[in-house]
Amino acid sequence: MKTLYFDLGMGAAGDMLTAALLELLPEPDAFLKKLNSLQIHGVIFEKVSSEKCGIRGTHMTVKVNGQEEERIDHHHHEHEHDHKHHYDYSHSHSHRSLHDIEHIVCDHMKLPEKVKADVMAVYKLIAEAESAVHGVPVTEIHFHEVGTMDAIADITAVCMLMNELSPDVVIASPIHVGSGHVHCSHGILPVPAPATAYILKDVPIYGGSIPGELCTPTGAAILKHFVTKFGDMPVMTVSAVGYGMGKKDFETVNCVRAMLGETQDSGDEIIELSCNMDDMTGEKTGFAMERLFEAGALDVYTLPIGMKKNRPGILLRVMCRESDKEAMIRAIFKHTTTIGIREQKMQRYILQREIEAIETPLGTIRKKSSYGYGVEHSKWEYEDLRKIAFETGLSIDEVEKEIENGN
Repeated sequence: MKTLYFDLGMGAAGDMLTAALLELLPEPDAFLKKLNSLQIHGVIFEKVSSEKCGIRGTHMTVKVNGQEEERIDHHHHEHEHDHKHHYDYSHSHSHRSLHDIEHIVCDHMKLPEKVKADVMAVYKLIAEAESAVHGVPVTEIHFHEVGTMDAIADITAVCMLMNELSPDVVIASPIHVGSGHVHCSHGILPVPAPATAYILKDVPIYGGSIPGELCTPTGAAILKHFVTKFGDMPVMTVSAVGYGMGKKDFETVNCVRAMLGETQDSGDEIIELSCNMDDMTGEKTGFAMERLFEAGALDVYTLPIGMKKNRPGILLRVMCRESDKEAMIRAIFKHTTTIGIREQKMQRYILQREIEAIETPLGTIRKKSSYGYGVEHSKWEYEDLRKIAFETGLSIDEVEKEIENGN
């Protein structure tokens, strides 16, 4: 099972998570080019090599119109990361509401629906925390630092990277939040700051000897949204390691470490979303299923059912991961006529899977293998067989025989 593990011994911030995930990619520069091609209101991402405590990693910077935006951090202290999380409720033109951010992300950025849903889910966690802490309705929350373009870029970058890596499960260590107090516009507050503490409810956290705030509300919200479970690093075969560096220096290396690899745990929890419909054509249903797969669904299928007034209808079922639920719900409401969705949590058991490219007399063909629970299966990739059948005029059965005979 493809597993992503975060080592959060020095907390987390958006830029550190971005850098750590970027280092896991085989071609980080190509992905950086993709980020910059989004043209997010003058935003340019830059990765900078950084070394701390003898370990080399990456530090991410975001420039807006050629300059790094000024960090007006009301949770400021001499030991903190270079974090962006100041909130203010005045009506300055630089402050953005949740609706403003949704307008930027969903209407002006060319992103997959899943990424848009992930970005907004992270922001909603922050908004709900600020609403609870300050007693202000979510609709009246205005973000200052976390609403600036560089912060929007940080959150978007993490969501894009998670979509690119597409792990089956995300595990994180307990989060080191720091210790002591921080100064903010409301006075002197304990660490973790109230908004961070609210977001991290039900998440294992701890303090330590390092004074100051190590985990920001933004970092906390990203982790709360994506992490499947918190705990010790599982037994895994690691294929890539990434170090996302903060700006400050400590006796302990100031970084988020991310590890990508395979684990043997073949069971995981998934979500089933379902709804009944009696007023959609077959064409529109097929289109909706395609868009749901694009948004990250594990499986989508329909069943014929009888509905009220003896009308024939369809039951739509969508299987997805917990982290993709928000994207699925948005996509179902957008592309179907349903006015209600049911949810059910399920445990699934899956075989380990591998894909190998095999050279054959007819060309390179991918072979898909699955194993576990005492069984093993393999088959040729259908799309590759189909392509060769079209090119050669052979049937798919004949293509398979040619391949088998050639091997």
